[in-house]
Amino acid sequence: MEDNHGTTENSGRRNFLKTSSLAATSFMIVPRHVLGKGFIAPSDKLNIAGIGVGGKGKSDLAAFSKSPNVNIVALCDVDDRQAVESRSKFPKATYYKDFREMLTKERKNIDACSISTPDNTHAVATLAAMQLGKHVYTQKPLTHDIYESRILGQAAKKYKVITQMGNQGGSGNGVRRMKEIYDAGTIGEVHKVLAWTNRPVWPQAVPTDQSYEIPKELDFDLWLGPAKKVPYNQAYLPWNWRGWWPYGTGALGDMACHILDPVFRILPLDYPNSVECSVAGTWTFTLREQDHNPDWTPFSSSIHLNYPRKDNKGDIKLSWYDGGILPELPEELLPGEAFGNSDGGVLFIGSKGKLMADCYGANPRLLPLKANESINIPETIARVPNEDHYLQWVDACIAGYGKGVTSSPFEYAAPFAESILIGNLALRSWMLRDNPTAKKTVDKYNGRKKLMWDAANMKVTNYDLANQYVKREYREGWSLVV
Repeated sequence: MEDNHGTTENSGRRNFLKTSSLAATSFMIVPRHVLGKGFIAPSDKLNIAGIGVGGKGKSDLAAFSKSPNVNIVALCDVDDRQAVESRSKFPKATYYKDFREMLTKERKNIDACSISTPDNTHAVATLAAMQLGKHVYTQKPLTHDIYESRILGQAAKKYKVITQMGNQGGSGNGVRRMKEIYDAGTIGEVHKVLAWTNRPVWPQAVPTDQSYEIPKELDFDLWLGPAKKVPYNQAYLPWNWRGWWPYGTGALGDMACHILDPVFRILPLDYPNSVECSVAGTWTFTLREQDHNPDWTPFSSSIHLNYPRKDNKGDIKLSWYDGGILPELPEELLPGEAFGNSDGGVLFIGSKGKLMADCYGANPRLLPLKANESINIPETIARVPNEDHYLQWVDACIAGYGKGVTSSPFEYAAPFAESILIGNLALRSWMLRDNPTAKKTVDKYNGRKKLMWDAANMKVTNYDLANQYVKREYREGWSLVV
């Protein structure tokens, strides 16, 4: 479908980030809550704008609004159908379709933004808000690709706003208890980690050969964001986008920020130096050419990353399994005893024992389970009140930069997300054909090997074709500049 926005509006969109960046450097918009100790804004509220207010965005805003110190003052969604419930719940909030227009018009009225869009637009919306001095809460994974994570990590240092990635387990008691058990030396030095999830739980490998008209309630051009322009198709939204590489980040992007949080929060690692994977076919095994689509995420996969320990005591090997594939059950787990929970889990394998937790780092326990009967390790780490990731961010915003504390600030979340997305780089390289026009029987898939990763330069050093997935090309009108 043709773009139904006028030339003037498109020109405004192209110039928005440049304009907002200049504005952010020319003067400071002082949030109401930092005007003095004990000072509370005339409204007595932290004014929050929601970008993406259906689905997860709806529940995010509802969680923030539980605080008596919060006003939801603006809502933005490209699809009016998805925004119905949030607009009904917050009838006084001004409604927009384009977050750039919202930020331009509401910049003096808002203190903070909640970003709950598809992964495709996380980075551009988040950076635009930060450049206007707004605190940001951005859903996981923090970004769509590796380069974007590096950019948002830099932005957090520059713009000095309160940040939080939406991996709620990061504020949970479970991961803190897990760290206390580990720090007590109970399982010794960890050399291997296993992690798994039940995702994907959305339709995969959906054909797009049928044509559809764009629903009148949807601005599909805005929904695409930085991604290439393609015809509208029902296969992409409202929630199937996770199974499409241009818009989502697959099973790993959906769940690793929850399941692997204990790994990055507890163990001495940051970036891997190699990654390899294996992938179940993402086509439906028919003779139709449209059933081989490089934009499909895999039905299932296993990913193996090697991390040099920051304390120079060797390496930690991390293996990830999704789509119904599970690691071998540990021998200490008796028949009938749960291996993680229904969403997945993580297992630390140390020199003296094993420590397992459910998704979100919940319910940590030693293996064999009878070992937990005699454990006597005191609590040494402060807990987040009510394990509330949302209100922790609200309180931190009210306290102000340098005073407020969050569990997953971008200084932590950006390297964490970047490391996870290196796994997706391997998955996408698995499907690369060196000569896509050749017959499949004679073509070569040279990306199916261990990829060596240079973290400092964000580059695969032994298979250059893989580097196209480090930083995607934005279409005209979109940019990401700190």
